[in-house]
Amino acid sequence: MLRHPVLHLLIFGFFLLFALSTPSFAGNDPLLKWQPAFDPSGAEHTYLLSCVGHPAIAGVEVGFQIRDRAWELSGGRLYVDFRPLSQLGGEKDVINKLKFGAVQGMMSSSVAAANIAPQLGIVNLPYVVDSFDKLDAFRNTPATWEPFRDAPLGQGLQAIDFTGYGSYGWATTTPVSSLAEAKTVNFRIAQAPVNIDAYKAWDLKFTVLSWPDVPQALQTGVINGLDHTPIVCNISKKFTIARYYTELDYAQGLYVHIINKRWLDNLPEDLQDVLLTVVAEESAKARQLTRQQQAEQITAAKESGVTFLTLNETDRQTLLARSEKIYKTWGPKIGEDYLNKVRETLGN
Repeated sequence: MLRHPVLHLLIFGFFLLFALSTPSFAGNDPLLKWQPAFDPSGAEHTYLLSCVGHPAIAGVEVGFQIRDRAWELSGGRLYVDFRPLSQLGGEKDVINKLKFGAVQGMMSSSVAAANIAPQLGIVNLPYVVDSFDKLDAFRNTPATWEPFRDAPLGQGLQAIDFTGYGSYGWATTTPVSSLAEAKTVNFRIAQAPVNIDAYKAWDLKFTVLSWPDVPQALQTGVINGLDHTPIVCNISKKFTIARYYTELDYAQGLYVHIINKRWLDNLPEDLQDVLLTVVAEESAKARQLTRQQQAEQITAAKESGVTFLTLNETDRQTLLARSEKIYKTWGPKIGEDYLNKVRETLGN
């Protein structure tokens, strides 16, 4: 037992200082509001589903809707253990885990999905699937959807559906309404082969950066432009630095729901039906919510002082013409017949 009063005070002061200096995590869990209202411990089957995105994005939050409906419709036999916010690692790492079955499913960003199968890159080709209406037509037309769905089968995977995160354009620190102004910008693009080829064809300066490196690169001026969507730029606070946005609308950002086919085939048939039905229904709802969310995020960004611009029509036509180079490069990889079918079906 300690008897010296000064020693008592010193020890008390030390523990008080430690308590005050140690961060409290109570109430800071970003996923607290999405915790399940049921105990999943009794599930017969668990579907581990990954995503790098934040569930504040409607196309990501759908993972929790899938979880809850699958639980309900399966009578508690199937638990979709949804892990957003890169909890299971970066996309390239998760793709490898998915192939080996360590992860059973992932909602892959469309820019990363082309690393699994080139045909999945068709949605990132500029001015092909470049609007919400075209995206719906692409998904609802068997001739365009089914080759996309089955493209990863050679890797033991299947794309069972997709959601979105909006229309791609440019968030910049200086206004860009012409290609001359765009040529003064160093754009960050994703670690994706289609995007690299697009910026080369457009003759624009770019830097390939992983998403976690973007905030510092913007703050330090390493980049002064960002190739992304209004939803992501506003929710992730990129508009606090990049105060201009050029609405190119050249592609739709997607979260492609890819599943390990062997795991799916080994699931009891009735649970396969439950999972595939729920994923299809909830993904369709999420795509409609994404339209609404984009409009809301653009309004919010404008109210906070972000200036929205469009590229002048002459320069837009120049981008369209230059994009033909990308189709020639990716046509053999995707399949010329499939690419032409998609372009014809969507009116390109």
